[in-house]
Amino acid sequence: MTGLVLLLGAGTGLGLWLIVVGLFPRPPRLAKALAAPYGLTPLPTDEVEQGQGWAARWGRPAVKWLRRVGLPTASTRRDLATLDKPAEVHLAEQATAAVFGLLLPPVLATLLAFGGVHAGLGLSVGASLVLGVAGFMAPELSVRSEAAKYRAAFRDALSSFLDLVVISLAAGSGVDQALDEAAKVGSGPAYVELRYALAEARLARVPPWDILAILGRRVAVPELVQLAATVGLAGTEGAKVRASLRSRAVSMRERRLTDAEGEANAATERMALPIVALFAGFLIFLGYPALAAVLGGL
Repeated sequence: MTGLVLLLGAGTGLGLWLIVVGLFPRPPRLAKALAAPYGLTPLPTDEVEQGQGWAARWGRPAVKWLRRVGLPTASTRRDLATLDKPAEVHLAEQATAAVFGLLLPPVLATLLAFGGVHAGLGLSVGASLVLGVAGFMAPELSVRSEAAKYRAAFRDALSSFLDLVVISLAAGSGVDQALDEAAKVGSGPAYVELRYALAEARLARVPPWDILAILGRRVAVPELVQLAATVGLAGTEGAKVRASLRSRAVSMRERRLTDAEGEANAATERMALPIVALFAGFLIFLGYPALAAVLGGL
């Protein structure tokens, strides 16, 4: 009976809220108001708000409270900078996921109550706490995993970028020209970042290795910072860097091969666990009748 009353109250509140929204609609956005007289098509709402989804919009009111407790942490801010994702969007997604996890068990308990299954209050509260914490940590773990994958892909692209720079230098190009030619050849997010950094250096009239060093610190790829320092020696002191860049590219490839072999070995070890579990289940399946017969005969 209590679940039915809660459901009816929620439905009544939702209906009243929809009536209020219909009677007092919110004013149009400035982009739409400015574009209407000229027949222009404004950008979609998601693009105007930097690609924010529904989770980021719903959790936006909780951002200031999470900021006050010191979130996000320094490591999370570094990962967000790597992905070029605003911290406010990340905190809003965390708040939405936490609230969803907190409310999911009571909703399920109400639905089960309609079917005649009554879950205990302690179970519902415990499940809410567990799912709330899990929901809050899910965006954190996702950002950490995506940042690690992005850095690994960036290192792979940087290795090929070094090879292209060495080829351009061997063809007689200058340092700046070699960097531009190498960045134009490749494709992918890492090359897009490199092209944007070099274009920014040209527009700002600053040495490209300074912008590359800033990019390396932002994406937390120390190899790019070291590359910027090496190229800077060639640009400022006229040092011969072709051999150094070639050796650095070779060492990066060898390191990536070593990491790939380690990941493959770890995956092989993880694959052994399900096989062991299946074998143990098979042994239990075979031995249970005999064990039951022996115990039944005692």
